[in-house]
Amino acid sequence: MKLDIRYNNHPEDSKKYDTAKLRERYLIEKVFEADEILFTYSHHDRIIAGGILPVNKEVALPVTKDLGTDYFLERRELGVINVGGDGYIVVDGKKYDMVSKDGLYVGKGNKNIVFGSKDPKNPAKFYVNSAPAHKELPTVHIPFEKANPREIGDPKTLNKRTIYQYLNPAVLETCALQMGMTQLAEGSSWNTMPAHTHDRRMEVYFYFNMEADTRVFHLMGEPNETRHIVMSNEQAVISPSWSIHAGFATSNYTFIWGMTGENQTYDDMDHVAMKDLK
Repeated sequence: MKLDIRYNNHPEDSKKYDTAKLRERYLIEKVFEADEILFTYSHHDRIIAGGILPVNKEVALPVTKDLGTDYFLERRELGVINVGGDGYIVVDGKKYDMVSKDGLYVGKGNKNIVFGSKDPKNPAKFYVNSAPAHKELPTVHIPFEKANPREIGDPKTLNKRTIYQYLNPAVLETCALQMGMTQLAEGSSWNTMPAHTHDRRMEVYFYFNMEADTRVFHLMGEPNETRHIVMSNEQAVISPSWSIHAGFATSNYTFIWGMTGENQTYDDMDHVAMKDLK
């Protein structure tokens, strides 16, 4: 496992960053590497985000001194969404088949977690979020058709989209982690606009399903001090609780969002009026 650690920073500091520093602090540039685990540990609510790409062999969650525990999920819970080919996850001996867009919640206390692909020519790509947990909860497989859909937006404002909630109280119980996927309708480009913040939770976005030359312009920062980060396919970005998180792109894209923090109330957000964006 390769673990990149990112520290908290104040919005007064962030607004002084140049492009290179913004990318260094917030962008997760590489999410997948063959037969490897690439994780980023953010001190914003101590979320872990990253990817697992088993191609030629199975890949297991390791024991790491960075967590200060005897095994990875001793004090954590974990959410997974497969964005690649057919694969499987084995949780303490029980196997869960994972086709594209399938999700899996793995609760605190599970010791042996193994990821595999069924075809090395079309490997599974497991995008992972993990957060601290206070109690043990059952492992739950979430097929795409069992995710909770919410239609929002309008073609007129170029933001018509469907939010699929995977790890959410409407679908299953978790300790703190929420996770889902947003698909934009054809002709729409904006996500999360009008913008909002939620001071009670941080968030990580993972953009995928993009052509090689497609770019997302991800907006972040305080509403009156916005900045942008240009992102390409299969990259993620950390959004502190004080920051907006929105974006538009040069072509089609999909993104996975993950949140953790004070509560699990999805609609607990502080909306930003268009006149207040700068």
